[in-house]
Amino acid sequence: MASVINSTNFFEGNNPKDLIEKFGSPLFVYNERILRRQMKKVQTAIRRHPNKVNFSIKANSNLEILKIARDSGLYADAMSENELRLLLMAGYEPNEVLFVPNNVAISELKFAIDNGILIAADCLEQLEVIGSINRGGNVALRINPGVGAGHHEKVVTAGKNTKFAIAANDIDRAIEIAKEYDMRIVGISQHVGSLFMEPELFLQAVNNLLAFATKFEKLDFIDFGGGYGIPYQKLSGQAEFDMDALASKFDDILDEFVEKVGYQPLFKTEPGRYNVAEGGVLLGTVYATKQNAGRQYAGTDIGMNVLARPTLYDSWHDVEIIRDGLVVDPDDLNKNDLEEVTVTGNICETGDILAKNRLLPRIKSGDLVCVLDSGAYGYVMSSNYNTRPRACEVLIEEGGNVRIIRRRETFEDLISLYP
Repeated sequence: MASVINSTNFFEGNNPKDLIEKFGSPLFVYNERILRRQMKKVQTAIRRHPNKVNFSIKANSNLEILKIARDSGLYADAMSENELRLLLMAGYEPNEVLFVPNNVAISELKFAIDNGILIAADCLEQLEVIGSINRGGNVALRINPGVGAGHHEKVVTAGKNTKFAIAANDIDRAIEIAKEYDMRIVGISQHVGSLFMEPELFLQAVNNLLAFATKFEKLDFIDFGGGYGIPYQKLSGQAEFDMDALASKFDDILDEFVEKVGYQPLFKTEPGRYNVAEGGVLLGTVYATKQNAGRQYAGTDIGMNVLARPTLYDSWHDVEIIRDGLVVDPDDLNKNDLEEVTVTGNICETGDILAKNRLLPRIKSGDLVCVLDSGAYGYVMSSNYNTRPRACEVLIEEGGNVRIIRRRETFEDLISLYP
């Protein structure tokens, strides 16, 4: 398949080599046009009912991207006090944010309450704590729908093997606890997992949550979570998630529910990855190539400290090679110009592998590696392992201007916390 970089005009006329020379390597690059496209598209999953999309900012919490999300009409949900603080800094109003914490300190719950932000309780004990510090207030419940979905067992967040949410057999007790503290349950939520490409399990969870919804008095909202996938293997022709097919089935289910209960709640979803993954790439530099036991390796500065997903989940990211500012398109090469190569990082771990046994153009030192679909769970999961500073992030604005939206860390940043 032809280059994704070229077919999407990702760099908007900017030379990636120039970007590396100006901003350093490795470098996260975001495209505002593509981000806004995805943020618009994600709002079409429900079409016949009042609805709102919450951007799950754990996927990408860069302040400038949060501003783009709000400007695109997205509300947000957060998992920590500091994520809440970022959302408020980005201009979000408290009623546009849902706090979905698990196993957090009372101080974080108090911060949300003091700032007028609704909390979705993750367990009965947390619900009691919320009641003790917010008697008479509003609360939501995160409920386990009994079915999960996702690309890896570590990202399945519902079903029988998860730490998340209130079990179905505890719903009645949750209602009792809310009454004991004079709290009103205004909404319920769920999240089945991350990166599903077929909607069946998600829709099964939707049906389950709606069945649970009948246990409650009139709810203000029902939040079905997110997890919509994106095609990480575009170069192999993987199809995108069929949002139209989902919407058709989704609306039919919601039609039936509203007719059954006789009232119209606000329906919510809370995708993260779908909004931002395709709007970001990661550029890095090849510093060495070698053979070892008959295997070809290309060593880059994109270690597991920069992009953790391949090491954590054995996740696939398409990789394109850039030489002298231009994409080296495999379709333009003969077989002798291609080789099977494992692309690695510079971290002292055997598992520091970015792309294993890929058929790519023959890589040379000085080439750039462009890792596609790095806008979600990229920078937010990066670390200082091996005492390496975190990368710079830049945004290509609509119109092509490039600006820094988070500078590269320095050694001085790394030692600034020492007394």
